[in-house]
Amino acid sequence: MRVLIVEDEPYLAEAVRDGLRLEAIAADLALDGAQALELAAVNRYDVVVLDRDLPVVHGDEVARRLAGAGDGPRILMLTAADLLDDKASGFGLGADDYLTKPFDMRELVMRLRALGRRPAQARPPVIESDGVRLDVFRREVYRDGHYVALTRKQFSVLHVLIGAGGGVVSAEDLLEQAWDENADPFTNAVRVTVSTLRKRLGEPQLIQTVAGAGYRFGPS
Repeated sequence: MRVLIVEDEPYLAEAVRDGLRLEAIAADLALDGAQALELAAVNRYDVVVLDRDLPVVHGDEVARRLAGAGDGPRILMLTAADLLDDKASGFGLGADDYLTKPFDMRELVMRLRALGRRPAQARPPVIESDGVRLDVFRREVYRDGHYVALTRKQFSVLHVLIGAGGGVVSAEDLLEQAWDENADPFTNAVRVTVSTLRKRLGEPQLIQTVAGAGYRFGPS
């Protein structure tokens, strides 16, 4: 999953980002409400972790705009405003969850994963294609009934490729969907990850390189 952290205290924002990355959750940062809206307009996020008392554009306005956009990200308000009326107004603005400061990082991760299991559009928890069975929520992969041990990044790349339904996915799209915004667009991380993923899945190969276009999941 990919998360946007909107927090105007840089130290806290960076601590949350680093903690999420340790849990294999790609996380970007926005230090004010305007930056949050800009990033949400160009990137696809599963959840926005949103402080309320933000500079430039208040967090309440950010929540209102994101919720009003329709098929947008889930919103988890993470704020020091802990009164019942504060929570009621937060949910009224479109928040899907509400966590007050101070908080435990483990609880934040659990809440994010719970929100990730409630996508805007229904997705099957288990995807099967060409003998590969990918369990999204258990993060398990089997090929022809045999368990395949994958790293979190390999799992994310495989999920994107299978989800394309046989279509070609460019390296740029893989980089956008399986990495965060700090990924170097000129890196060879995609090529290396796809190469190691092929080896893990075994023969015959199921990830095809389409010259000049990207990668496609399926038999050659």
